[in-house]
Amino acid sequence: MKYIEKLRNSGLRPTKQRLQICEVLFNTERTFHFTINELEQKIKDKIDNKISLATIYNTVHAFEKKGYLKQIPVNSNQTYFDTNITDHHHFYNLKDGKLIDLENSDVGPINIKRKIDGKKIKSIEVLVKLED
Repeated sequence: MKYIEKLRNSGLRPTKQRLQICEVLFNTERTFHFTINELEQKIKDKIDNKISLATIYNTVHAFEKKGYLKQIPVNSNQTYFDTNITDHHHFYNLKDGKLIDLENSDVGPINIKRKIDGKKIKSIEVLVKLED
């Protein structure tokens, strides 16, 4: 089963609760953005079993660390996760807290002139904040 492999690759035992988290995260036709609390609610709506917030948090962070999810911090106390792990950017609506995908082709070239000795750029992620 594909979920068992994802869990094991992330250093997690494939428990019933973690498999249910996988079902919500990865068994969709479309990618989506979520906070940990939104995911907790989505799991509660879909599954009868109670899954602790700590299990959800630890599973999501293990998946993010392994590259199965993308983390998007929008401010100092709000982080979203994205099931779309391809290179892309985001609009963030400050009023309703919604993230909207922004494809690379929708963003012009970014030219970073400053270099840091001994370091190379791993990635560039653009977050465009919107207001009314």
